[in-house]
Amino acid sequence: MVSVKRKKKNNFSLKKEGQALVEFVIILPIFLMLFLGVIDFGKIFYNKIILESTINDIISLNENNMSEEEIKEKLNLEDMNLIINEDTSYKEISLAKEIEIITPGLNLILNNPYKLEVKRSIIND
Repeated sequence: MVSVKRKKKNNFSLKKEGQALVEFVIILPIFLMLFLGVIDFGKIFYNKIILESTINDIISLNENNMSEEEIKEKLNLEDMNLIINEDTSYKEISLAKEIEIITPGLNLILNNPYKLEVKRSIIND
């Protein structure tokens, strides 16, 4: 019968494994906060682009003499707030949407839910 001797791990390598675990536990929450923050800012920029595109469609429909209610129905603006203010010399169109922030610390800075708003002013002819 052949006996196999197992090498014992020395104290130094056990300390290194413990140190790696502690470093991982310290870095993980910071990494998760950064990751969720990138997701939130991506969501904000994506919705900003959607609002910019939608307000261009609203301007086109409004130039065709459609009312505010007809525009809301046609573009299905249920989760957005549309306001059209008309004056004698100009027309101001405002479109707003609230975005839920998921990052724990970021919601204190940006106010949860974050209100995103796009405005256009058009001179009447």
